[in-house]
This record gives sequence, C-alpha cells and structure tokens, in this order.
Amino acid sequence: MIPVPGLVVAQVAPGSLAEELELEPGDKIVKINGQEIIDLVDFHFLSSEDYLEVEVIKADGECWQLEIDKEPDEEFGVQFVAVAVDGIKHCRNKCMFCFVDQTPPNMRQSLYEKDDDYRLSLTQGSFVTLSNLSDAELQRIVSLHLSPLYISVHATDPEVRSRLLRNPHAGKIMEQLTALAEAGIIMHTQIVLCPGLNDGEILEKSILELRSLWPQVQSMAVVPVGLTAYRKGLADLATFTPQSARRVVELGAKYQMQFRQELGVNFLYFSDEFYVEAGLDFPAAESYDEFSQLENGVGLSRLFLDEVEEALSNAPKQTAKRSVHLVTGVSAGKTITDLAAKLSRSISGLTLQVHILSNQFFGPSVTVAGLLTGSDLVQGLKGLVGEEIFIPRVMLKSGEDVFLDDMTLTQVSNALEAKLTVVELDGYDFLEKLINQVQI
Repeated sequence: MIPVPGLVVAQVAPGSLAEELELEPGDKIVKINGQEIIDLVDFHFLSSEDYLEVEVIKADGECWQLEIDKEPDEEFGVQFVAVAVDGIKHCRNKCMFCFVDQTPPNMRQSLYEKDDDYRLSLTQGSFVTLSNLSDAELQRIVSLHLSPLYISVHATDPEVRSRLLRNPHAGKIMEQLTALAEAGIIMHTQIVLCPGLNDGEILEKSILELRSLWPQVQSMAVVPVGLTAYRKGLADLATFTPQSARRVVELGAKYQMQFRQELGVNFLYFSDEFYVEAGLDFPAAESYDEFSQLENGVGLSRLFLDEVEEALSNAPKQTAKRSVHLVTGVSAGKTITDLAAKLSRSISGLTLQVHILSNQFFGPSVTVAGLLTGSDLVQGLKGLVGEEIFIPRVMLKSGEDVFLDDMTLTQVSNALEAKLTVVELDGYDFLEKLINQVQI
C-alpha cells in the first residue's frame, strides 16, 4: 500500500520561517516543489532549496499553496509528529544488553518503544544498528548521500555481533559499513562493551577494522554495558570492576597513541564512566579532538570542568552568602565533590553541599545522573525544606520538565518543599547560576 503523503507539524519554532508563514501544530506539509513528502529525509532535502512551493493542508482541512524565497541556510523551523507517514522504523534486534528490556513496568509507553531508524540517526544523532535496514534503504542512504550517521557496532566479528544482537542479519556489519564508506558517508560508531563477550581480542579486532575505514568512520566510542535491577529472564551479564575497566582503558591507550601518530586524532574514545570506574583522571581536552560523541558521555566531564575553570577565572572572588545543594549520581560523585570544594575555596560566601544519590528506581547498578528520577530525588533529599537545590538538565525529558518516572519538576519541588534550579551541562551556565542567582 502506498502511504498517503504529508508530515503533521508538532511544533513551530518562535521567530522561524514556519511561524512567519502562520503554520501551526496539526497542519500537514504535503508537497514541496511538486514532490510528495513521505518522511523527514524528503522534507530536509526538498526544503533546502532557495525557492519553495509548499502545499499545506491546515488542521481545519483548508489547503494552502505557499511560495517562499528563503536564504540558503535558513531553517524552516518545524518539528513533526512522526519521522515518516508510516511511522518510525522499529528495532527487530533482541540485544542481550538492551536497556529498554530492563525498564521497570508501568511507565509511559514511549519508554518501551525500540527504534532503529536511520532517519533519526541523520536528523537527531540517534544510534542505529543497520541490522534492520533493507537493501533498498541502504541504497537510498548511498544515493542521497545521507551523512553523517551514528552506528551501533558493538562488534565487527560477524558471529559475536549476531549473538549480541540476537539477529542473524547483524553479522554483515562490515559489509554495510564498507559500502557506506565507499560512498563517502561519514560515520560515528559506538560499542557497548560487555565483559567476556566483546572485549579483549574481539574489541581489538573491532578497533582495527573500524580504523581501516577512516576517514569515513570518524570516531569510535566505547561505553560500558548498563544493567538495571529489572533483568528477570534476561541474559546473565556482568559489569566492569575497577580492575577490568582499567585494563580496557590501558588497552585503548596503546591504540590511541598509534592512531594519534597515524591520523592526527585519537579516533578511539572511552566514555567518562570508564575513567570513573577505573579510578583514572579524565584525559585532557585535546584527547577528545572534536568532542564528536558528547551525547554518548564521551568527554562530557572534561568539557564541563574546563568550562567551569575558564568561567571561574572571570568570576568574582566574593559573593553574598549563599548555600546550594548539588545533586548528582554515583558515577559523577567524586568529580562534583572535588569541584564543589574548589568553588567554595575560590568564592567567599558560597557554600556548596553535594548529594550523591543512589538510583533506587532502576537499581543501584545504574550510576549516571541522567537516569535519576523524581522519586529518587524525593527519597534522597528528604529534610531539605526551604533549601536551594541544583539539578542537571539531563535528569529531565528533552524539552520538558518531566523526570523518567513522570514526576514533574513542580511535583518534586513541592514534595521536598525546596527550590529547584535546573542547570545545563555547561560550565558557564552552572557558574552563572551559582553567582548571579538566576532561577529557572
């Protein structure tokens, strides 16, 4: 069945071209320059032209024909309800380490949805496995030169990858990556590392095979497997110990040194969690090159600390007396504690207290701040009535003041009877809010 064309508008950016055209949520963009819009790829390619004839079906059913002259780099300014008229492409893998399978019951439905859609990789930087990709879709990526893509590799060894993803089609990953590389597609890759499964010699093989596709494969990130308390009926997996994490980082350092000499960049990067677990300092900023995988937690701590350091050099040495509570997860606990001590010494009048919260919602093995929930905060911060609490933006759903357990920022604030300030993972924003007392 041929899908009916048209993408439904979900949001219109203030001050954008779309707002100027009086587009509203619920409107459907059907055609651009006579070409039907089936998915985000169609829209992004067609809307990049300088002159546009746009057919819109308004929410009330009225049909608009719009003629638009726009600047070459001018964004249209819309977000859509769905990535395509036939919906998102769902994942058919049954990965041994899938985080969605470890999600507690009775949460909002969106948390149980598994996507593996190359269009989201292109437009949002989401990682895809390519194992759910048809030959026609692969050819579309090649012919339209859809780039960059973010790809979950996990292992380049065909047998190991098929076993990890529990998908017999997963073993052709190097064939797919090679085809994309030959077409000039830029790729960023990741490996979720599982002790005893895809580490050791398998990891070394993955490193060397992905490096062979440089410069099309621009980066390779290695992150540790994340396990929650909700693994009943799932594969028996282990987490990294300080000793095993250190061995992984030390193995990688050998290749990083080699690649730095050969390529001028490290190419291979480890998430912040690996350095924390291994008890090692974060590398210098230069080691992360372009910081191409910040969303993967690669270099995020180093960038944040360096931004705070730079902002601190221009900050006043004294401020009005102020006491602030900083909330973080176990993984970043030492980093934030050391930073708070330094700021308290550097700025007279500022008192900072760090609260390192264990994750009760997903289980204590989940240590990153971004997976702490509203109920974790309410339980872990009892007794701070009237106090001021800073929490990182990563705890909240993108674009909303809602935690993973559906508690809102207002609900948590009311439950604690405290004042919550949300800060970005940006050192300048963090210090500005501390000193200038700007509230969100």
